[in-house]
Amino acid sequence: MPKKFIKRFLPDHQKIKEQKILAIFGTLLHDANLWHLNRKSAAGAFGIGLFFAFWPVPFQMWLAAAMAIPLRVNLPLSVATVWLTNPFTMPPIFYGAYRVGVAVLGHPAQEFKFQLSWEWLMQSVNTIGPAFLVGCAICAVVFGLAGYFGMNLLWRISVSNAWKKRKLVRMQRAQIEQP
Repeated sequence: MPKKFIKRFLPDHQKIKEQKILAIFGTLLHDANLWHLNRKSAAGAFGIGLFFAFWPVPFQMWLAAAMAIPLRVNLPLSVATVWLTNPFTMPPIFYGAYRVGVAVLGHPAQEFKFQLSWEWLMQSVNTIGPAFLVGCAICAVVFGLAGYFGMNLLWRISVSNAWKKRKLVRMQRAQIEQP
């Protein structure tokens, strides 16, 4: 079942509440629904996490937390899902988003080499920036929706399989108990 699998990787909610960086959310973190794990909260958390994972900003986790709180979905799962984009996966993911933006806008793909400088960043905003931002927006929406509906479907299938397994075990017990 996804619930058992996911719970193994989530940190204790008391430890999360004690983080000083989350103090900006105040008493909002005391809502039990933010820590409960069920189909609705897991699907919403995956959707939110994947949506903000494609935003090219340094504070994605705060955005995911700020959205998870009013929507009352699992906070740790939404914040953890944002880490799909990490320092190792960002280059291919954001290049893919750029390619999506190029395809949607109909612009020719431009060759570029990343440089860690302010001049390169300012020049890129005008050259590859529009296609990159459009691609990020499209990928955020598509993957956010896919994460929501995919987790919802996975959860339903898992519960259905568990019920079928229980029914089969009950039938086998009944056959053994009959003379």
